[in-house]
Amino acid sequence: MKKENIIQKKSFDFSLSILEKYKKLIEEKEYVISKQLLKSGTSIGVNVEEPIAAQSRKDFISKMSIASKEARETKYWLRLLQKSSLTNMDLSDCLSGVDEIVRILTSIVMTTKRNS
Repeated sequence: MKKENIIQKKSFDFSLSILEKYKKLIEEKEYVISKQLLKSGTSIGVNVEEPIAAQSRKDFISKMSIASKEARETKYWLRLLQKSSLTNMDLSDCLSGVDEIVRILTSIVMTTKRNS
C-alpha cells in the first residue's frame, strides 16, 4: 500500500477551496484579483505533482521551490482581498491553509538540500 503524500493531498484540497472562493468572487463581480488567486492557488498543486517524476534531485528542488513561490503569491492575493473592500468573504481558512503549505514546502526544500 502506497503511503499518502501529505503535500500532494493538502495542495489538491487547497486548490479545491480556491476554486470555491473563485466562484464566489465571480458571483460578487470581482474579476481581476480573483483570476490571479485562481492561477496561483491552483498552480501550487500542479507544481507539487511535477516533482514526483523529477529527473534529478536538483529538478525536484526546483519544482518544489516554484510551488513554494506560488503559495507565497497566493497568500499575498488572499491578504489583499481580506484587507480590501472588494469582498466580505471570510478567507481565514485559506490563509491558514496556505501558511501550512508554505511551511511544509519550505521544510521539503530545506531537507532535500541538506541531504543532497
